[in-house]
Amino acid sequence: MKRRSFLTGSAVGLAAGLALAALAPQALAQGDALPSWNDGEVKRSILDFIARTTATLGTASGGRDWVPVPERIACFDNDGTLWTEQPMYFQVMFTFDRVKALVGRHPEWRTQEPFRSILTDDRATLATLGEKGLLEAMAATHAGLSTEEFRATVLDWLATARHPRFKRPYTDLVYQPMLELLALLRANQFKTFIVSGGGIEFMRPWTERIYGIPPEQVVGSSGVTKFVLKPDGVPVLMKEPKVAFIDDGPGKAVGINQFIGRRPVLAFGNSDGDQQMLEWTAAGNGARFMGLIHHTDTVREYAYDRESPIGRLDKAWDEAVRRKWTVVDMKKDWKVIYPFELK
Repeated sequence: MKRRSFLTGSAVGLAAGLALAALAPQALAQGDALPSWNDGEVKRSILDFIARTTATLGTASGGRDWVPVPERIACFDNDGTLWTEQPMYFQVMFTFDRVKALVGRHPEWRTQEPFRSILTDDRATLATLGEKGLLEAMAATHAGLSTEEFRATVLDWLATARHPRFKRPYTDLVYQPMLELLALLRANQFKTFIVSGGGIEFMRPWTERIYGIPPEQVVGSSGVTKFVLKPDGVPVLMKEPKVAFIDDGPGKAVGINQFIGRRPVLAFGNSDGDQQMLEWTAAGNGARFMGLIHHTDTVREYAYDRESPIGRLDKAWDEAVRRKWTVVDMKKDWKVIYPFELK
């Protein structure tokens, strides 16, 4: 029942995502392919890149920057690039809720770290435990389920969980301007991929419905899975408490090569964890577009960059300025941030 409510009522993000499938061609005809982007240098640079590489916006086919359709690969980070990542990555929020839901089966967690600090919301201690503590919590709460059971657990959580500030489902907190960009790229025969440090099994259950990106076009961090035959002879893939691949930092370039097999011609991120993906994109031949989302709107979303423990934008920002990559100023460049603002 919970999954049905997610699939049919998730609301604004889902409705907007479906509507955008038909938006781009209509918007092109009306002269505004990115209606939620303010006019300015950033918007012009995006439209110019698409025009030069696809020849569908008025340029002659076969121009110097034209990109053959099979090579039109666009890669997007997820957290902080396609949806909000504050005050904590949403998969971390999911993990914390899983700890609270499972503590009855694991009373020892009340005195063991990192579980004790999660249960008591001791953020100071959690910060000292770092990534190791988080990975331990994820391993304990994500493992022991089949991939189908985990998928159902993720969808159940998304159907009921609410963001602590906006009091909305997490899937409502996707960025309307980026939904428009994804739709416009696909209308121009780009294949859009997610390349995220988030868990691949956490994202795949919902990315197609929310972003229009099918599960086979999602690259993310992954744990070890094991093929198991149940007593009734039905095969399942069981999640184990072991990390198989971390798709962050240099791992993003590795993941793109390993799972996509083509270098992207366009890539968007928002943090230092995306720097190597943008560098890998930039190193290819021909026209390239590298973009960073800079979170500058504390009223409609959040404002953070160099000092943030979540989504830190420091070295990648310096690199973007040095190499003249496109930096999106959220407050300046976006008319709206979330789909629900349109209502």
